[in-house]
Amino acid sequence: MTFQEAGINPELIRAISELDFEKAMPVQEKVIPAVLNTESDIIALAQTGTGKTAAFGLPLIQLSNSKSNKTQTLILSPTRELCIQIANDLMDYAKYLPDIKIVPVYGGASIETQLRAMKSGAQIVVATPGRLIDLMERKAVKLNDVEFVVLDEADEMLNMGFTESIKSILSAVPKERRTFLFSATMPPEIANIAKKYMSKPMEITVGAKNSGADNIKHICYTVHAKDKYETLKRVADYYPDIYGIVFCRTRIETQEIADKLISDGYNAEPLHGDMSQPMRDTVMSKFRNKTVQLLVATDVAARGIDVDNLTHVINYNLPEDVDAYNHRSGRTGRAGKAGISIAITNLKEKYKVKQIESKIGKQFNRENVPTGKEVCEKQLFHLIDRIEHIEIEHSGIEPYLPIIYKKLGWLDKEDLIKRLVSVEFNRFLQYYKDSGDLNVPEYQERESKGGKKKSSSKDSSRDMMSFTDLFINVGKSENFTPGKLIELLNKANRGTKFKVGRIDITKSFTVFGVETDVADVIIHSMNGMKYENRKLVVKFDGGNSKSSGSSDKKSRRKK
Repeated sequence: MTFQEAGINPELIRAISELDFEKAMPVQEKVIPAVLNTESDIIALAQTGTGKTAAFGLPLIQLSNSKSNKTQTLILSPTRELCIQIANDLMDYAKYLPDIKIVPVYGGASIETQLRAMKSGAQIVVATPGRLIDLMERKAVKLNDVEFVVLDEADEMLNMGFTESIKSILSAVPKERRTFLFSATMPPEIANIAKKYMSKPMEITVGAKNSGADNIKHICYTVHAKDKYETLKRVADYYPDIYGIVFCRTRIETQEIADKLISDGYNAEPLHGDMSQPMRDTVMSKFRNKTVQLLVATDVAARGIDVDNLTHVINYNLPEDVDAYNHRSGRTGRAGKAGISIAITNLKEKYKVKQIESKIGKQFNRENVPTGKEVCEKQLFHLIDRIEHIEIEHSGIEPYLPIIYKKLGWLDKEDLIKRLVSVEFNRFLQYYKDSGDLNVPEYQERESKGGKKKSSSKDSSRDMMSFTDLFINVGKSENFTPGKLIELLNKANRGTKFKVGRIDITKSFTVFGVETDVADVIIHSMNGMKYENRKLVVKFDGGNSKSSGSSDKKSRRKK
């Protein structure tokens, strides 16, 4: 279906043609006519990157009354980044409709500037829930004339704790509105919102409900916990043109993995909640222009990231929430392009992998971690391809050729080729010369007749140990120390034997690792205890299988 056949007017078609929009994508084919030609509320279930912004943005711009500056359309998004992205996209679509005003309002930016923009009037407002509530409390935004409300990435907004804010906003807009809810998954909370605030919504599903996109390949590597970081580097080296996101489950781990990658010569940057907004903006700018190849991020920090052409998503740790895997993998394979989602797992995560497979309706390809030989071959072919297709600047290099010929003229063709390739390739050969096999042998997962798992080494039980990070609401401000944490653990869990992993104490809270098998027990036993008259709150912080890796060689290359 063309956009003209979908009912889009010439001014919008002219603008999107300049953006290389040709035919409508599946979600656009279904949503655009439904918005333009019906009076229904709509629930649209589609993966990230399937063209949802244009699906609701184009018809809503077309339905806007350009003669009135009153807010007619309200679009809610979970994050600042996505809010800005949606607003910019809509402005591009409305390029040849100068009377249509689109204003983004979000936290982390000057509220005075946004107040002035709102005061001058805008037919379409794109907002994060928190900042919009702030403006509502200041009486700075009028929602009396809103005809259309869009909840974009609705499941993400609920996951981020915006449920009450969304309810307040929906209660403040006119009841005689149309509501469009866009989500990648359909958890019960979304169904509850739809039941209470939508009127007999039309449901549009692109692909199977709650399933993963068909153009994404899902790969699972199973390794010992201590080998996860080495596996991550193997993956990065095996795909020389990799451009992707590495997902970790805690801010501390995210920073550590990013620091290690940078130290080992990879073009990587972290993105997490402890970073200031200007730092995050700088990192995202570098990532969008591909100065950075690997973005190491937490789920929360990555929400709302809208970057095209990502080749890979790497799950350094599987998410706690199975639905989150869909959001992670949906960052790649956008706009119908192919993508790869990789899960680096240990033996104790087999059940979680099966849960994800059941949720997305797809099987992981269980593959072996590339060997050092395979990595070297891939890098060699990549180098040869670069040499073969490099564009020669003849005029620039011409003056230097006599010196080059004089210096290298004594080499025959074969020797010259070997030396040229070795300049880039020697470090890979050196690094992977004695590299071992990181894969867990199949027999280690099976039980022997004696009831114990077979082991190929004395350290196998240590290798397979899985840790989970827990959060506790006391830190340096309360003079909290590792010793005091151990005292509390012993007091709350007498008779339970377990190992404690790394302990990270910040000013206001502490994150500590415990064996995954006893994490729930520890949370139950410690919650409600008191430390210096303060009631303790203990909960999952996210990190899993965090064990110190073996020492890494550092003579690596810059990507």
